[in-house]
Amino acid sequence: MNTGELAELAQQLRVDSVRASDAAGSGHPTSSMSAADLMAVLLTHHFRYDFDRPAHPGNDRFVLSKGHASPLLYAAYKAAGAIGDDELLTFRKLGSRLEGHPTPRRLPWVETATGSLGQGLPVGVGIALSGKRLERTGYRVWVLCGDSELAEGSVWEAAEHAGHEHLDNLTAIVDVNRLGQRGPTRHGHYLDAYAHRFQAFGWHTVEVDGHDVDAIHRAYGEAESTKGQPTAIIARTLKGKGVEAVQDREGLHGKPLPDADEAIAELGGPRDLRVRVHEPPAARILHSVRAGHLELPRWDKGDDLATRDAYGQALTALGTGRGDVVALDGEVGDSTRAELFAKEHPDRYFECYIAEQQMVAAAVGLAARGWVPYAATFAAFFTRAYDFIRMASISGSGINLVGSHAGVAIGQDGPSQMGLEDLAMMRAVHGSTVLYPCDANQTAHLVAEMAGLDGIRYLRTSRGAGPVIYGPDEEFPVGGSKVLRSSERDRMTLVAAGVTVHEALAAADALDREGIQVRVIDLYSVKPVDRLTLRRAAEETGCLMTVEDHHPEGGLGDAVLDAFLDGRPMPRLVRLGVRTMPGSASPEEQLHAAGIDAESIVAAGQLLVEQAIVP
Repeated sequence: MNTGELAELAQQLRVDSVRASDAAGSGHPTSSMSAADLMAVLLTHHFRYDFDRPAHPGNDRFVLSKGHASPLLYAAYKAAGAIGDDELLTFRKLGSRLEGHPTPRRLPWVETATGSLGQGLPVGVGIALSGKRLERTGYRVWVLCGDSELAEGSVWEAAEHAGHEHLDNLTAIVDVNRLGQRGPTRHGHYLDAYAHRFQAFGWHTVEVDGHDVDAIHRAYGEAESTKGQPTAIIARTLKGKGVEAVQDREGLHGKPLPDADEAIAELGGPRDLRVRVHEPPAARILHSVRAGHLELPRWDKGDDLATRDAYGQALTALGTGRGDVVALDGEVGDSTRAELFAKEHPDRYFECYIAEQQMVAAAVGLAARGWVPYAATFAAFFTRAYDFIRMASISGSGINLVGSHAGVAIGQDGPSQMGLEDLAMMRAVHGSTVLYPCDANQTAHLVAEMAGLDGIRYLRTSRGAGPVIYGPDEEFPVGGSKVLRSSERDRMTLVAAGVTVHEALAAADALDREGIQVRVIDLYSVKPVDRLTLRRAAEETGCLMTVEDHHPEGGLGDAVLDAFLDGRPMPRLVRLGVRTMPGSASPEEQLHAAGIDAESIVAAGQLLVEQAIVP
């Protein structure tokens, strides 16, 4: 296409953005109109993609980080022939694939869900890492960002990571239209403010008039020819470009145009231009996925080992058995034990440093390219990345998250390092799986099991060593549990997971010596929960007592209640958990102070008997 034709295509993208938003009665047409020239040039001259084969290994990858500008994306799909005009006008309607913010659950050409700003570039970094370090097929990653979202710290985590990794296959296109949701952005049209920041992180930058299609074309070519650095194209644009009533005006964000017909006429009316997007070259696979024999580590009953150690060893073995497994860590690999994987499989290990948002985003990007990522840090620090985890669920992403140093059992480090909210956090994620093993063999089996699951998978590991209570050939199906003690005379059931399993077993022995028989359930699958076993225990023993190294809100106790939310009679339930703010103390002192050690469990059980609460 020549300059005039490119300008016409950009006008078509604007018109279709206006039409789609008008048909929906909502949307963000002005945010779409500012980037129409940027999209038109990319689509016609630089983007290599086979829309009939979205999984083609040579396809370039496009991420719309400013996901609210979805009308522009859908207008581009129409221009490329991927969707028709009738579908375009179903935008934001019930059952339509064209949601207000794009998701890969609906559309095969979308790499990741966006709409929570500041996430597209971090995920794009993950995709670019796959392309450069693992696949090596030569595809490029293009990320269209808005200027408002550059206020998010996650963008600069991504910028630093991309610069450090020399991701010259990554281009960020920044649509600097000056206006955010409620008014002007921090830096307005001062392009140097953005360029200097990217340059500081090792990026090549190009400042450009975002409505000059020839200048945009040259800028994209410069990005493609730049070696050893990612490129940021900083484009000065006008929000609502082309329609005088809305162009560069405040107060019109997220609203259809006041008079769509008049605006369409001002833009020159509807067009029906079709673009032949360049097909990707035949991809040469330089990095094949090799798989060996999966042989998980084994421990004998009575061995003493921390579940975090078992995670590191099991993941390393899984990496040998499955060539599609990759590992990421937040610069705590010596604590999470991910460093074991790094030593054995350095080509598939990604050090993300203390940047948990970028770590999770990179995992999402790698998963989008077909890898099976395991990302680990302290359980407490996943709170920093929770929005990325939530958005990963919306994407339908399959990632494995591993939180070590959970609970007060870590001891002297104190509450800043203690994951006491992580079970609640992860249980609340749609479609998630939450696992909490208590010994090494159980951990190893669950690490391997996670690789074949869908959605967000979370494994909670512990810092301190604990006894191995299961044999190496024991099976631990997700959604199951283990009944460790049981008799017909049980007067209550102790439900525990992780470190509290060992406390519950010790308490059961002490209560038995006093003539009080109790059942013990290891609820290693916190979500989904083993409803049948819990219901049976409630019926047969009359009382359930949950013991968790976690705050009571949203943790093990609430997971147990899930087994009775279908109209079944609610059980008599006693909940022991961490109800105070811990300080620094030994692990044993911490468990006792929280009231979740064996002595505290025994005292609670005796009190129930004395008060005739249990039969």
